[in-house]
Amino acid sequence: MASEPPIDSNAAAPAGLQAVADAARQAKGRGLPPVHLWNPPHCGDIDIRIARDGTWFHEKTPIGREALVRLFSTVLRRDPDGYHLVTPVEKMRITVDDVPFIAVRVDRVGDALVFQTNLGDEVEAGPDNVIRVDADPLTGEPQPYLHVRRGLEARLTRPVFYELVEMASIRQTGAGPQYGVTSNGCWFAVAPVGAGL
Repeated sequence: MASEPPIDSNAAAPAGLQAVADAARQAKGRGLPPVHLWNPPHCGDIDIRIARDGTWFHEKTPIGREALVRLFSTVLRRDPDGYHLVTPVEKMRITVDDVPFIAVRVDRVGDALVFQTNLGDEVEAGPDNVIRVDADPLTGEPQPYLHVRRGLEARLTRPVFYELVEMASIRQTGAGPQYGVTSNGCWFAVAPVGAGL
């Protein structure tokens, strides 16, 4: 696999991105970098935004290299004050419109529901990776999410959500009858019965 070429460093911000990319590359092949263990000083905000559809922008321009976006996603962390790209020596806050990942596929594998994100993460729903469904405050439409890792979530695309509904069975809950799915021994409510899905 060819290594990523250096990021264009014609401005101060890309130089910071280069450091993030270098730190992520050093951990490649050893699993995800241990960003939860790093406690670097906060170095301010960087002009990166993850749009609701999962597109990453730098200085309002989409980052077109998928491998680079995947690399940055491995050093993404959610702290009480927001989302940050983190290295052992610095952390920079970025903007996330909703959540950083999009769940684009779901498969039933034995007792597990296995999701794939837009950035190639494979996540099994279960006690550590819960499925939750909120209601859009304006439209009332369901907004389903899956925990991916360490407080980072993926929003399920509409087709993936409808696949879950097709797999669902009905249970009585404190909130009335609900459609829900099981994965790794956990049951997750996805919609109230009669929601018109």
